[in-house]
Amino acid sequence: MDIDLQNIKKWVILYPIYINSKKTIAEGRRINAGKACENPACTEVYDCCAHLKIPCVVESEKAYPRDFMQRGRVRVMLKKEDGSFYNPAIFSRKQLMLHVAELVPRHPGRTKKQEPATAVSSKSGKGGKKKR
Repeated sequence: MDIDLQNIKKWVILYPIYINSKKTIAEGRRINAGKACENPACTEVYDCCAHLKIPCVVESEKAYPRDFMQRGRVRVMLKKEDGSFYNPAIFSRKQLMLHVAELVPRHPGRTKKQEPATAVSSKSGKGGKKKR
């Protein structure tokens, strides 16, 4: 791709915490928790942006300003020089976050880690309303 790295400061910044379903809006989540994914990594976000054929760069030494322990961010170039979009389905930062949050759970490195655990219900046999 023809990426102009001189104007990288003008690119959109995407922190993984923006699409983390485990965080609250006050902690930095920017999309609906139902559409967000659980604990995305910076490399997973980068791979998803590359899959969407959008120029992107990982800045692993940078930290999220509200929580400096969250390392890494991705810079993304949504528009070309002529003003057209690299991916016509993604025309804003919010659309990008929604698409990436949808792709991260299907990331190849993620599907191997998570295995469905058998959950045992701890409810007692009694249920319903109490009698008076």
